[in-house]
Amino acid sequence: MLGFEEVMNLGWIMTLASPSNPVAQVSVMTNDKTAPVTPDMSVEVDDVEAAYAAMRDSGAEIVHPLQDEEWGVRRFFVRDPTGRVVNVLSHR
Repeated sequence: MLGFEEVMNLGWIMTLASPSNPVAQVSVMTNDKTAPVTPDMSVEVDDVEAAYAAMRDSGAEIVHPLQDEEWGVRRFFVRDPTGRVVNVLSHR
């Protein structure tokens, strides 16, 4: 109803994007097949390496290490101060 179209579906994660503005995306995940936990949310950043360094240097808990994924993203998970797990990613 919002006009989004499916642009990726791996069975456990599906991404919908706006045809008129492809960077506007929503992903729905049932569980994470390549990580030890399922993140509560995801945020895409311009420079995932810099975000990882900032989180690591701040002493934040890295829940899943920085790595490349087969579907074209580089990502890591960090636990926020309230205990939520955030998937931080950049497209390669």
